[in-house]
Amino acid sequence: MGRLVILGGRESGIGTALLGKEKGYHVFVSDKGAIKEKYKQVLIHNEIEWEEKKHSEDKILNADIVMKSPGIPDKVPLVKQLREKGILIVSEIEFASKFTNATIVGITGSNGKTTTASLTHHILKQELNVGLAGNIGDSFAKQVLEEDFENYVLEISSFQLDDIVDFKPHIAVITNITPDHLDRYDYQFEKYIASKFRIAINQTKDDYLIYDADDAVITNHLKNNPVQSILLPFSLTKSIESLPVGRHGGAYLEDNNIKITINNNQIIMPTRNLTLEGKHNIKNAMAASTVSHLLRIRKQTIRESLENFQGVEHRLEQVLKINKVQYINDSKATNVNATYYALESMDTPTVWIVGGEDKGNNYEELFPFVNEKVKAIICLGVDNEKLMRTFGGMVDVIVETQFMSEAVKIAYKMSEAGDSVLLSPACASFDLFESYEDRGRQFKNAVRNL
Repeated sequence: MGRLVILGGRESGIGTALLGKEKGYHVFVSDKGAIKEKYKQVLIHNEIEWEEKKHSEDKILNADIVMKSPGIPDKVPLVKQLREKGILIVSEIEFASKFTNATIVGITGSNGKTTTASLTHHILKQELNVGLAGNIGDSFAKQVLEEDFENYVLEISSFQLDDIVDFKPHIAVITNITPDHLDRYDYQFEKYIASKFRIAINQTKDDYLIYDADDAVITNHLKNNPVQSILLPFSLTKSIESLPVGRHGGAYLEDNNIKITINNNQIIMPTRNLTLEGKHNIKNAMAASTVSHLLRIRKQTIRESLENFQGVEHRLEQVLKINKVQYINDSKATNVNATYYALESMDTPTVWIVGGEDKGNNYEELFPFVNEKVKAIICLGVDNEKLMRTFGGMVDVIVETQFMSEAVKIAYKMSEAGDSVLLSPACASFDLFESYEDRGRQFKNAVRNL
């Protein structure tokens, strides 16, 4: 089969290595950092060659195909060398999709994709044989090798879409597009938008694209760059008649009911029983239900699943109530738009913990919420200067720290009965934490230790 080189020895890399070996490739895994012990043991046990803390060019530049971790940017010299030599670079989803005939649901977007993917999987698994992978859970490649599901729900980042060639989900979902990761796209929003739309680039007239018709970025891009797939929009504000290209159907809101119509077949679901709160979660429910409707899940199953879904860890997760103060973990809010949803859903005076690695954030859209709801701000990051400058004049109290335990103790002192303490960082976590999960877990531990 040839030589498969894998750059990055984490979840997607190890999964691809196992699948590649099984399919007859000569596999070599190379990671510039350290490889976690649990992954090393898998490589050793499966007799796969690997290296860590370096990239040996002589062992990489002779590859037939390279799977690169989504975390590695294109500007890295080694990646440039591979491209100059004409060596094919693919993402894990591209590689793994070659070895399955499963029906694939691909979900992307700046926000909401984890919740939408988890919710979609939660509904589908009631009646179908289905895996959940991509940016979430066990790697897609590993599941193709070990589980061989008939259906997959994949949460897909723009970085993974950048390195697809033939990958084609039968059903694609774009939850929304707001500026994020612009540091990886030469600070050009257009490039990031085009990257998200790659999810539909190989779709045909037999495939579906479900998207938020209230999102001007998406609707404008579709006007200027039509796709082949059948469009199924969802909206909180438009009626079915005014939904663009809604001739095949779509989802809309009427009298607090979600109405989904596909080819004249309609289902109606009351929103009052949704376990997840907030307008954005009605949209996530619309997208997940539309997918489920397309895959012929019974209406009753969809309704029940929406009413018993427990939500995603680190996403507006209610941790504890202490002295009548609610502590909320929204560590997954790694961009401004995610924090927008969090602040929008607050209905109590809020002590807001914010900060981390700024990706070129513009905080302006948060100003109305900060003025209205936020009583104090705790900046948690290595460099808080921009936050202090931006919000200093808006709240009475603004402090900074570099320790989660200290941030939580300060919040405890500042809050009074009836308040909320919200960790919603609007930034990446890598300046102080290993990941947003690590940041969220540290927050929860600090709250439990109060």
